[in-house]
Amino acid sequence: MTIDFYRAALAASGASGFYNKNVRVDGPSGPVIVRIPLHGADNVDLRIWPEHEVLAAIAPYVTHAPRLLQACESPTYQIHEFIPGDVLDDIAPRGQHVSATVLAEVVELFAQLTTVPRKSLPDLPRVWPEDGDTGAFAGVLSDITQSVYDTFGEEFGPLFSELGIPADPLALARERWSTLSSRPFRLVHSDVHRKNMIVSSDRVVFLDWELALWGDPLYELAVHFHKMAYQNDERDAVLAGWLKAMPLDFTSGWERDLDTYLAHERVKSAIVDTVRYTQLIAGGKLSEEEERELIDKLVTKHAAAAAVWGLSESPARDKIERAVRSI
Repeated sequence: MTIDFYRAALAASGASGFYNKNVRVDGPSGPVIVRIPLHGADNVDLRIWPEHEVLAAIAPYVTHAPRLLQACESPTYQIHEFIPGDVLDDIAPRGQHVSATVLAEVVELFAQLTTVPRKSLPDLPRVWPEDGDTGAFAGVLSDITQSVYDTFGEEFGPLFSELGIPADPLALARERWSTLSSRPFRLVHSDVHRKNMIVSSDRVVFLDWELALWGDPLYELAVHFHKMAYQNDERDAVLAGWLKAMPLDFTSGWERDLDTYLAHERVKSAIVDTVRYTQLIAGGKLSEEEERELIDKLVTKHAAAAAVWGLSESPARDKIERAVRSI
């Protein structure tokens, strides 16, 4: 009974992201991954579909995703196939080169996503941008970021101000959305980064499909570049592969629009991760090393966002640390 897997996972420790707990459970036919939602998690990302429905829909088209074995709504959990291998972040953390094989697999995933028919996917929200309306799609993205800023404004407003986050942090993004070129919408994963990639002996598998969207494929590339922090040669290789693999109408206007999407992602990271990391540090469950790593990441994120906002300088590390620890 799969409920036994769920009960075993509840009682065990596991790797947790921001929205789910993932636990390996050994069964009579081998190990599986039990994925359980984290109750009370702050929703700071755009989510439009249940993950298990996405996984079921893409199975005939995408070879780089885990197989969904079971999904249950009460209690809520999923069972995924166990993928033997290494998390990319463990073998090639930020700052270290990624193998050419992994780069090629990333491009292949993005190409496979364009083959998933709209009719195979779950229903879209009642109000969703029309196919090709990239400006409206981008507006949905910045609206979510703005809602995070507004939601946490009372608690984190002084911290936002001290760290140089403008009173209207999305102003530039909203101004630039109208300049986006039209491109056909396709399925986008929206969260392809080192901790969501398992490198196995014969393939790379991409995890965590909870943020999947129907939208601009160029946005997928921008999010990926933002979160991967590639070396220049790696970025160039992925970009060249992407341009070769994608039909021309998916790449129209990419030179300008990629930077426009990247600007939004840098602003989003500065806002969202200031909240997330401050909450984690205030929780008192991290080691000193883990806290230092989060502060270091915030320094990088605020430096990138400061450039978008046109600030002459970004806050120094000691200022960020003092401000975060004062909450």
